[in-house]
Amino acid sequence: MPFKRKGDQYSASFVSKKWSFLLCLGCFYAGMLFTNRVGTVPQSKGIMRKTAMEAENLTLISEGCNLKAKEEKHVSKDIIEEVFKTHHAIHTLDKTISNLEMELAAARAAQESLLGGSLLSTDVNRAESSRKRRYLMVIGINTAFSSRKRRDSVRATWIPQGEKRKKLEDEKGIIVRFVIGHSAMTGGILDRAIEAENQKHGDFLRLQDHVEGYLELSAKTKIYFATAVALWDADFFVKVDDDVHVNIATLCETLVRHRKKPRVYIGCMKSGPVLSKKGVRYHEPEHWKFGAGNKYFRHATGQLYAISKDLASYISINQHVLHKYANEDVSLGSWFIGLDVEHIDDRRLCCGTPPDCEWKAQAGNACVASFDWSCSGICKSADRMKEVHRRCGEGENALWSATF
Repeated sequence: MPFKRKGDQYSASFVSKKWSFLLCLGCFYAGMLFTNRVGTVPQSKGIMRKTAMEAENLTLISEGCNLKAKEEKHVSKDIIEEVFKTHHAIHTLDKTISNLEMELAAARAAQESLLGGSLLSTDVNRAESSRKRRYLMVIGINTAFSSRKRRDSVRATWIPQGEKRKKLEDEKGIIVRFVIGHSAMTGGILDRAIEAENQKHGDFLRLQDHVEGYLELSAKTKIYFATAVALWDADFFVKVDDDVHVNIATLCETLVRHRKKPRVYIGCMKSGPVLSKKGVRYHEPEHWKFGAGNKYFRHATGQLYAISKDLASYISINQHVLHKYANEDVSLGSWFIGLDVEHIDDRRLCCGTPPDCEWKAQAGNACVASFDWSCSGICKSADRMKEVHRRCGEGENALWSATF
């Protein structure tokens, strides 16, 4: 076998080690490079792809949440609106039921009055026909057997007569009647005189259950409202004394301002002292009920006042339990204590006689009613009513040209 030289053997061995080292180092870097390409890069792409998908999903979820929040907000608003509508519907229904109950109770009270004989047969027929329409107001003029001259003075001034009075009812919806009961001796000369007067003028409202008397004015007022609300369906019921001058058109204009209010009590409100001393005018036997203050609660003066239909119906329904004080204006005011009633103080319902009402008329502020406080009416009204009407009356055209 051939033998190599020692130098050649060393050189071959050196080259072999050197290239072996380089080859290993190259393999190492090649392996590293391959590992980065195969493992790291795909993983990075995966992470980026996953991150993009998560971001997109988060965006969709966020939009979905916003959309859901908007939908919930819209639904919540709709629910609130429906709740308000429901409350309004319930309130309207309660009001309707209350009105129906009031009308039913009033009808029952009227039926009881009919069965008790408090209305005449002619009044029954009139009630049936008048129920077909709604009137603006009923004016009841409180009068007595001895007041024939007062009634004639009123007929000659502020109440239309004959066909004009019928026109007043048909076109303006205004009923005007003198209100009177019966004498202690039914069918006596006093009652026959009233019947004869009624046949001539046809302007009386007879209260069959009431016996006339000064100390019975509270009872008369109660029966008047109960009878009137049974006969006529009106917005307002007015009581006035037969020695007071009234401008009907101005009264109507005053009342229609409060037409939409359910329970109103309109007049010249006062709160005077309770007179406890016996023998004096307007003495109050039950003065002790008004406490140590010795002063009445607020109520309308008795010369003229108006109440709405609901209050007249209330009186009709509860007439058997409403307490009567000595003074009828106090009695009426007491019946409304504790009720949800609006008291309206209007000083045009209590003007003085000329020159007071005349000056106010010239200033464009016509009075509704005029009288003398010193007489609780117009002093010597049978003689002075025409003068008051001439100086303070609104004029006939005011009534017929007015629209209510």
